[in-house]
Parts: sequence; structure tokens; C-alpha cells
Amino acid sequence: MTNRQGYGFDVTPGEVDWRHVKSARDAYVARLNEIYHRNLDVAGVEKIIGRGRFVDARTVEVDGRRVTADHVLVATGGYPVVPEVSGAEHGITSDGFFELEERPKRVVVVGAGYIATELAGIFNALGSHTTVLLRKEHLLRRFDSMLREVLMEEMAESGLDILACVHLDRVEKASDGTLSLVGADGQTHTGFDCLLWAVGRAPNVGGLGLEVAGVETKEGGYVVVDELQNTSATGVHAVGDVTGKWELTPVAIAAGRKLADRLFGGQDDAKLDYENIATVVFSHPPIGTVGMTEEEARAQYGNDVKCYTSRFTNMYHALTERKSQTAMKLVVVGPQEKVVGIHVIGMGADEMIQGFAVALRMGATKADLDRTVAIHPTAAEELVTLR
Repeated sequence: MTNRQGYGFDVTPGEVDWRHVKSARDAYVARLNEIYHRNLDVAGVEKIIGRGRFVDARTVEVDGRRVTADHVLVATGGYPVVPEVSGAEHGITSDGFFELEERPKRVVVVGAGYIATELAGIFNALGSHTTVLLRKEHLLRRFDSMLREVLMEEMAESGLDILACVHLDRVEKASDGTLSLVGADGQTHTGFDCLLWAVGRAPNVGGLGLEVAGVETKEGGYVVVDELQNTSATGVHAVGDVTGKWELTPVAIAAGRKLADRLFGGQDDAKLDYENIATVVFSHPPIGTVGMTEEEARAQYGNDVKCYTSRFTNMYHALTERKSQTAMKLVVVGPQEKVVGIHVIGMGADEMIQGFAVALRMGATKADLDRTVAIHPTAAEELVTLR
């Protein structure tokens, strides 16, 4: 029985109109781009469209035109990586996902991070038979263990196949167009009509001429910056994914704003605090997390760490046959039980974590949460009633 039947709706949904969704999404992105361009025009910002490269630390050349400035910002982002295995060209990346003209029937997603988790969930929810292939044992390896475990249970329960500890040797394409993935042990996983690589991203620094400007990079090509977003070259700054620090859009925006405040707003000490940044994975169900994982806290504070946990069925599922779980964990430290980590997976986790992130950043203790009157009936109330 589906959730809608549990609530008394006798409705059978039809096949998703993938082309409609794609065209609507493309139109939405185009509108956003127009808005950004218009805002730049209104602000009097000159746009030079083209591929730029450093001539020196103060000069950038774009298609033969040279522009010199006191400050140059590198914010070129990243791009999806394709692994070096035979037949890798038969797959697509997250960029290619948005170019698909129709819904594939059998999909394999290779990867374990945000993008792999989210896109696999989307494919599965829209009716594609979806398999996730992991090089190690878990999705979202850097997340709290509770989140990983519950997520994988829920994804498997939803019908998504997860293949762990698979080391790929090659990809083969049959005459009918179907794809097979062959592991190093010779085991073959076959019958896919779409392969999506989500094995990571790399900084988009190729051809920028960073070495000419004297900009230091580290392993993987990421630009080295200090806490003020300065690179090793005076007057050259970098923000966002190209620095490899919290590769999230809001983080790049916040870092850029702080840099502008410092350089042009008279706020000499303005800088982004990269600690305790909240993040969400739009998985099925979603994840919201901020602060230290239990593992990180125990590595730093040892026996001073205590965890409060809860796992329950959201009231939404009182009438449904499929009972998706919600799980929460508070990680606290010391006799005052200062909250250093908050981790939630389940319906609404993506929305509720923002407010609790404020509390954590303000130094909330477990007692502070306990003194907060619960809002009933909500899932979020569990975080202020944990025992």
C-alpha cells in the first residue's frame, strides 16, 4: 500500500513526463542566469565573457584583451571527475544528468557522496530501477555513523540496490546499448541503460596560469588560501570549491561576501568562520547535520563525550504501510554538556537543522535545549526532549 492509499486516496500516478521536467528546469535556470546578469548590469559591473588566464598576478587576459586590477578573485569552481577505467566514456556525470531527454529504466550510480546519494534517490523515486555501486562499505563516509546506517537501510527499503566494496576494472557496452560493469574480481553487473559517475569533483584550474601569477596549489590542484581568502600571490584571492574548503554554494557566497567586506567595506577583520557549518543532503529521506560527528568528538574529547539518540516513526506514517524512520543524535561534551554536534535524518531534517545550527553556534548546552518547550506534534520536538 502506498502512502496516498494509506490516507484514503485512490489515485494511480502516470509515468513522469521527463521531457517536461527537463524543459521546466532548463527554463528556470535560464531565468536565474538572466536575473544574475541583470543585477550585474544594474550594479554597473562590466562583464567580459570568455576564458581568462593570468599574465601576471595583477593582469588577466581574456581572448586577447588584458585587464589589470589591484585585486583578482579566483572563483572558478569545480567539475565532475570521471575515473580512469576502460570504457568510462560510456557514462555521464551530474552535468549529463540534466541533459537526459528521457528517464532511463535501469541506472547505476557510482559514488558515495552528496551527488551520488541525491541523484540515486531521484532516479529511484521517479521509477528507474537504481543501483548504487560503492568502492567501500558506506555512503557518505564522512558523516556520522548513525546517519550512514539509517540512510542505507532506508534506501534499500525503498527498493534501491546498493553494491558495496566493488573495485571497477572496466565498463563494457553491448550491441543493444546496455552497459555492464566488470569488477577487478571478474564479477559483472549488467543490464544498465545509464551509468552515472559521481566519484568526486576537481578544482577548475586548468589553463588559468596560476603558476605565472605565483599562486600556490596543493594536492589535487586546489588553491591554497589563508583564513582571509588570500592566496600566496599578493592581491590574488580565492573562494569556493576551487579552494577545497566546504564545497557548498552557500559557503562560497558567504566567503565572497566576507572578502568584499574586508577589501571594500572597511571591515579589516572580516572573514568566514569555517567551523560548525550546517549542511543538508537531499537524500530520501533527507539529512541535516551540523558540528562534530560522534567519531570526531571522541577523537578530540575522549570520555568527555556523551550522545543522546532517538529513532522513531514520524507521525505522518501513522496511516501508511511503509514506515520510513527518523533518527536523531546530539553529541555533547563535558560536565556542562555543551552541544558540539546535531545529526538528523528523516522527514523535515533539511528544514529543522537551520534553527538548531544557530543554537549550536551560540554555544547551546543540553540544558538549554531541555528548557525549550516542545512543539507538538513535530519531529523536531524530539531534539528538545531527548533523555
